[in-house]
Amino acid sequence: MDYTEQLRQAQAVVTEIEVADLIDDPIGYAITIDVRETVEHDAGALPGSVLVPLGQLEQRISELAQRGDRILLYCAVGVRSAIGAHSLVRMGFTDVTSLAGGYNVWRHYQAHGKAPSLTPEQRDRYARHLTLSEVGEAGQERLLNGSTLIVGAGGLGSPAALYLAAAGVGQIGLVDADKVELSNLQRQIVHNVDRLGRPKAMSAAETIDRINPQLDVRVYETRLVAGNVLKLMDGYDVIIDATDNFPTRYLLNDASLLTGKPIVHGSIFRFEGQASVFQPGTGPCYRCVFPQPPPPELAPNCTTAGVLGVLPGTIGSIQATEAIKLILGIGDPLVGRLVTYDALDQTMMSLNISRNPECASCGDRAPLPQLVDYDETCVQRAHK
Repeated sequence: MDYTEQLRQAQAVVTEIEVADLIDDPIGYAITIDVRETVEHDAGALPGSVLVPLGQLEQRISELAQRGDRILLYCAVGVRSAIGAHSLVRMGFTDVTSLAGGYNVWRHYQAHGKAPSLTPEQRDRYARHLTLSEVGEAGQERLLNGSTLIVGAGGLGSPAALYLAAAGVGQIGLVDADKVELSNLQRQIVHNVDRLGRPKAMSAAETIDRINPQLDVRVYETRLVAGNVLKLMDGYDVIIDATDNFPTRYLLNDASLLTGKPIVHGSIFRFEGQASVFQPGTGPCYRCVFPQPPPPELAPNCTTAGVLGVLPGTIGSIQATEAIKLILGIGDPLVGRLVTYDALDQTMMSLNISRNPECASCGDRAPLPQLVDYDETCVQRAHK
């Protein structure tokens, strides 16, 4: 019997108690058993509970309780404890209860005086997040209330979109005016052969919906230009630059400086990639690092120069990680750092980058940038 079937059968017969009911109107239990693993128990547990990992429960229960005793089981999110309670019921124990939401909900209640707003299905889906002290119930709620705009639903946008959706980022916007082509499928994993000729943004949205249908996914089948960039960015917490051209990158940089929204940058070339976070007011901007684009002959696009199919997965995953860190407010984002990756020799370096006080976009004497479209050499071209 697989794990899902075990859980289904357990939830059909096991009595559960909510954390609020346990705290507000405590019921006397002969024993409270923590069925998590030792490392989880050591990081925090219900007062007075006894650690018996789920795999040892049936062998040890006779040492700890009688069949008529009132027993409370708990785990991280209420899944393992429900399965354990079901096992004890089958063994003849008559008064076994599982703590709904488990230790994570109990901890949240202790810290905030109320239960979190996650549904049982969400607690199950995001269980591996909830066990992380840096995320937990409150962090997952921040992700569900967070939003990310992904500019480009191609090589970099594919892994970024998939992982942000799986992580539960509540609102995801997808900006792309192109259609799915057969040559895209070598690296753009959010699409498939059934979507050939379809708009990329819509194709990506359909894949996201199959991963996590509870999210708010918004499709923008348009190119990012000076006339729409502020409207598209409005309402999003983090912007992911998953584009493949310099004009759009410079335009995103200008809009970021005007709105104060962080840009999670990524780019790829042949076997190499790079990623950084450009957060206005706390680090350099894109033009600090790249004042001018390289000559076209030194920066051909993927069509001309080629790209290793798996490379976007590495860089796009880094971009998704940085977006999640920014929403959660954890870790050390790549602000003031540029990560470079070489797939051929499997080396990754983190280079410190600094704000340029003479930068034409964010320097000490620089005026606020004007939103303009750029040509292929990134010379400003007034938007009509």
